Amino acid sequence: MAGRETAVQGTGILLVTANVGSLFEDPTNLQKTWLREFYQALGSFYFIHESLDNVGQFDFKAKKFKKVMGKEVCSKTLESTPMLEKEKFPQEYFPESKWSRKGFIRTRWALDDCAFDLVNIHLFHDASNIVAYQRSPSVYSGTRQKALNYVLDRITDQRYENLPYFVFGDFNFRLDAKQLIQSLTNNAIEKTLMNKGEACQITFQEPVDGRKLLLTVEKKLFDYVYPEIFQEQNGRSFLKFDRELSQFKDQLHELQISFPPSYPYSEDSRRGKEYMNTRCPAWCDRILMSSSARDLVLKPENEEKSVVYDNIGPKVCMGDHKPVFLSFRIPLGAGKANANKRWCCVVQ
Repeated sequence: MAGRETAVQGTGILLVTANVGSLFEDPTNLQKTWLREFYQALGSFYFIHESLDNVGQFDFKAKKFKKVMGKEVCSKTLESTPMLEKEKFPQEYFPESKWSRKGFIRTRWALDDCAFDLVNIHLFHDASNIVAYQRSPSVYSGTRQKALNYVLDRITDQRYENLPYFVFGDFNFRLDAKQLIQSLTNNAIEKTLMNKGEACQITFQEPVDGRKLLLTVEKKLFDYVYPEIFQEQNGRSFLKFDRELSQFKDQLHELQISFPPSYPYSEDSRRGKEYMNTRCPAWCDRILMSSSARDLVLKPENEEKSVVYDNIGPKVCMGDHKPVFLSFRIPLGAGKANANKRWCCVVQ
């Protein structure tokens, strides 16, 4: 998060989600580009502009807001830091029975009279393209739905006051593989190669003379003959296959997507606009919000041009994920009704 006060429109907010894993695989070629495109922010940081002098961060142990002063770094002791909540998903949620770092981090902020939660999240990926194709929706989609429900239950339970919240990160949302592939390969000849009783490769060929190979699907291969189609008109025609968020339509909201699928881009620094053929392109990286948070973003006082939902570095290599950002302003007085309540517990 980055915040800056402006005299006319209130407090400017910039939320960015960036999966930076591949950055460290080629730091020589990627780091300078990444920093230039990302305006100085590397990884998950909270930047507060010096013009803001009335900012509070919530202490989840003391249940009080504390005035933000100076600089603080939390790294090795996140689980025991009272200024945030960090949880891994329960081990039974992991589809491959390998407990990893996936989970969420929540922080709570007060800007003058307006308070809200920021929740960073990382959900489970599709381990196999073949398994994802077996049914609609895929088994992986079900696992992500379960994990996201867990997060929403935790951040809206009765331990703390419910506030507007933003949930952003690598949701690993994927297009409905079954429905998408059927659309891409309509009337094609499908062949499945088996190995030890399991499918290891699925190919789709044109039914006419020559039988041009249209698509090859393996565990970690999605090789479509026309990959550029996913970037035409920012992939708009494929949004109908982006269905995982529909399960949460009463809880989570998103601004209109007007950028191409954020994953999986080439990690070759010379081919930053191209997708790798490892996975089907998808909008994995998102910024979502509660109904009350959406009301903050879309306040009538906000000019349309002041709200921007887009990606970062569309023409250069940023790793396999393009960072996604939401920029908006919180109008002055947005939280006036609760102003006294918010700051009655401030520790100076």
